[in-house]
Amino acid sequence: MDYESSNLSSVLAQNLIELRSKRNYSQQVLSNLSKIPRSTIAHLESGLGNPTLFHMTKIAAALEVSVEELLQQPRPTCLLKKASEFEREKKNKKGAFVYKLLPDPIPGTEIDRMEIPKNIRFPGVPHTSGTKEYFVCEKGQVTVYVAGETYVVNEGDLLAFPGDQAHAYHNKGNIKAICYSVVVRASFIKR
Repeated sequence: MDYESSNLSSVLAQNLIELRSKRNYSQQVLSNLSKIPRSTIAHLESGLGNPTLFHMTKIAAALEVSVEELLQQPRPTCLLKKASEFEREKKNKKGAFVYKLLPDPIPGTEIDRMEIPKNIRFPGVPHTSGTKEYFVCEKGQVTVYVAGETYVVNEGDLLAFPGDQAHAYHNKGNIKAICYSVVVRASFIKR
């Protein structure tokens, strides 16, 4: 077994033990839920196993996680990201900026910090069908245009709107506006 597959087996073993323990499942309970022999689960938890995709999907389903989560390297529990490290996207020539705030991707979710100078307008990008956007103004005032409607969002206000519609942000005020946008894809919204 080469280093990479050995490391992957070790990560799988660690994650499998942790996820099983957090659910208070014995190896036998996980075996019953996944329909995988207990001996196979024990072998995987030893760090020596080489599971098939079939086994991985059955075990992931029994633990109610994705296969990716089973194979993911452990992350540090805390992360301090300095302001200078955030990915910054310039939205127009006059200095509107959007900062991507998630240091690790969360499927179906985006969290952005927006800095919009006074008298600046820029368009939002419509997302996939069924997406919701939650827009909060922390400082200043922003007018948001959504599918032909106009909403004035003041400090502390929240506007929830269909993120799959054409929309734009406009700071008509006299100070730079600071806002946050949380976008949640349709497949992650419970109905």
